[in-house]
Amino acid sequence: MVRTAWRTVRAHKSRMALTTLAVAVGVAFVTGILLVTATVSDALTGASRQTYAHTDVIVRPDVRGAGSAGSAGSAGAAVGLDEAELRRVEGLPETGRAIAAVSGYTALGCPDGRSADRGGPAVGSGYDGSGSGAGGYDGPDPRYAFTSGRPPTGSGEIAVDGASAERCGYQVGDTARISVDGPGLTVRISGVFTTRAEPAVTGGGSVVLFDTATAQQHFTGPGRFTEFQLKAATGVSPERLRRAAEQAVPGGTVLTADLLAHDRALHAETQVTSLRTTLLSFAAVALFVSCFLITNTFGLLVTQRTREVGLLRTVGASRRQVGRLVLAEAFLVGLAGSLSGVAAGVGVGELLRPVAGSLGKGGPLPTGQALSLPAYALLVPLVVGVLTTMAAAWLPARRAGRIAPLAALRDAQAPAPEGVGRRRVLTGVVLAGAGVAVLLAGAGSERIQEGAPALALGAVATACGLLALMPTLVGPVLAVARPLLAHAGIGARLAERNSARNPRRVSAPAASLVVGVSLVTALTVVAAGGLAAADAAGAHVLTADYLVSMRNLDAQSATVERALAASPEVTAVAALRDVELTVDGAREFGLALPADAVRDMLRLRMKAGAAEVGAGRVLVPTGAGLTVGSTVHARLAGGRAAELTVAGVYEPNALVSGYLVDAAVLPGDASEGVGTVRSVLVRTRDRPSAELRRTLAHALGDSPALRIDSSEDLARAAAGDTDRMLDLLYALLGLSIGVALLGILNTLALSVTERRREIGMLRAIGLTRAGVRAMVRAEALVIAVIGGVLGLALGLLVGWASGQPIARHTPGFRHSVPVLRLTVLLAAAAGAGLLASLWPARRAARTPVLAAIGTE
Repeated sequence: MVRTAWRTVRAHKSRMALTTLAVAVGVAFVTGILLVTATVSDALTGASRQTYAHTDVIVRPDVRGAGSAGSAGSAGAAVGLDEAELRRVEGLPETGRAIAAVSGYTALGCPDGRSADRGGPAVGSGYDGSGSGAGGYDGPDPRYAFTSGRPPTGSGEIAVDGASAERCGYQVGDTARISVDGPGLTVRISGVFTTRAEPAVTGGGSVVLFDTATAQQHFTGPGRFTEFQLKAATGVSPERLRRAAEQAVPGGTVLTADLLAHDRALHAETQVTSLRTTLLSFAAVALFVSCFLITNTFGLLVTQRTREVGLLRTVGASRRQVGRLVLAEAFLVGLAGSLSGVAAGVGVGELLRPVAGSLGKGGPLPTGQALSLPAYALLVPLVVGVLTTMAAAWLPARRAGRIAPLAALRDAQAPAPEGVGRRRVLTGVVLAGAGVAVLLAGAGSERIQEGAPALALGAVATACGLLALMPTLVGPVLAVARPLLAHAGIGARLAERNSARNPRRVSAPAASLVVGVSLVTALTVVAAGGLAAADAAGAHVLTADYLVSMRNLDAQSATVERALAASPEVTAVAALRDVELTVDGAREFGLALPADAVRDMLRLRMKAGAAEVGAGRVLVPTGAGLTVGSTVHARLAGGRAAELTVAGVYEPNALVSGYLVDAAVLPGDASEGVGTVRSVLVRTRDRPSAELRRTLAHALGDSPALRIDSSEDLARAAAGDTDRMLDLLYALLGLSIGVALLGILNTLALSVTERRREIGMLRAIGLTRAGVRAMVRAEALVIAVIGGVLGLALGLLVGWASGQPIARHTPGFRHSVPVLRLTVLLAAAAGAGLLASLWPARRAARTPVLAAIGTE
């Protein structure tokens, strides 16, 4: 049987070619994803190990009392480890070398105003290379190697990493703009360096070096450090050094470098795993769609080889042997397609390697990072491709085993069309009904996380029921289209009759198209609601003209508010401050804003009461369990007690959440303290414009760390994130639709072969070659339209159900049908179907009349 299968595949290799191609496409997709994510994982893991390659033990402040290092130096609030602790760890006999590190957020701007980083973290760090400096070691700082220039000295100098210098075109001696907590500063570049100790460089970020005193002024306060990096003395193990450091700094957190690198690698792997799972889910869709093509191909081949199979049964082949013959053919096809797919997948991975880091929400991979080729990334797609092909061919194999030996005596004309069994109809109705019921149950969930399993199960069950019922749906759809086809020429009328005569041949390739179109439609519907919510979160939350915030969403200096207030273009400013309250013994977070700013600069969506704070009033978010008029016993920063009355309940949004209080109730040092300001609301004399934005940016020292956004900017940014996500999803799902179109092409090609005698008869009685081409094209159009329409219907149902839980907790989310996008999608499906019919139609039109009539 294996030899027979090999001969059969070789004899019908043209018929198997498109099936092999479909398997290869799906396997290439899986292989490329596994290779790219493995490359990202290896790069991030390698960067984690390199970060502390020069270190054995890390000492950090107690996380429960360290506070934020963001702008503590400017605030005058010292944080981190102190000089006395440094001297103690330096004096340990187990310590061979100690580096006292100081680091924090620092944005670097390019000369043209762009940020130097490419989506990665922006880091500032202290450099200590003197033998007499803090750290107690001789020679340069081992974390950094200068390629030009020298380390910085004094507050007016910095050094920059080589990648950032190259992106911005900086050289030694140039001036640059930096920012630590808001306002921009002008500094001179003293040197350019390379480093493996900063993962920010690997992640596409930027690294700026200060001298130690300047770094402390920015991040920790004089004489204090963010961590100690200890190298063990000769013959001392890292674990022994860790125990000694714990005794020397009893209030600190002491970790071995290996443990910290391992934790970072695990965190990186978690991010990569999430990306891998998302991408592989779409690869699974592509393979699932391939199953329809495989099943249809082998089903048609079994039907066309009825006489051949009957002869095998006549000479003694059992049903099981015939079934194994078909499965052996599927194995050979799957193996050929999978091997080709794995080879192509390596090429796909190499093409994606330059943007692999961006796929993982990191940055570009390190220069010279080769594509990783783990064995599992090559073997798993190979096995999956073969098993998928064999599983899809199981039903045709089972049907082939049922062919009776007497079939060998029949004339090998095109077989009679198969009917649709009652069992299949009943199964389809039950599955579709149960799927819709489960979808409705998922739509009733309070949160999308809770309803996701029900929604996924309901969508799959509904789709399976619809696919089972598709042969019965072909007739009604053709009945509706018959009046239009009657005026479209003889080719269209023949196509309609051919489709009605054998609905299974139409429904098989249309089913694969249903899957792809329904997924795209559901995502489009949900995204339409998300775009509406993004608009509400931006344009419908602010009445202020601008919102000024840090690019890294960290706290900003109080000097930002003062600089804006001093600008002649500004009529009003209001700082939005983070506050922590203790309410009835429970720790709560909220915001403080001047009372008039709540009224004049925000547009809150109120569920009850009025948007008024001040005079002991507070606004609470929905879900707080409080009603208008309730009394809140709160304890504010500094231990100050306050009795507040709930004036209103509002829906939280991306800008405002938690308890909202009047800034006047805060203690003086808290209301004016640096490091508490989340953002600043700005009202201006003129309407927002590009010129006005440049004026405000100049007032802030052209800071590369600050964002100045209008309401429209916020809405556009949120919509842009949704659009980018959709672009990726459309690209991935486009692959599944492409495989579905291969199914249409394959079905038409096999159909032309099966109906060779019929086409010859039509040509003999006067049908022209143009008429034959029109008939085949019309059949392709019927398949594409049926698949597109049913896919749209299923996608709208799934999209509506998925949007219900989202709408309950997303302000501004509303259900809508993006008619234009869906019309374009349906037109694209129809156009692609016509494109897929070109080669089969050309082949059918060239059928020799006499040879076709004589075909057995």
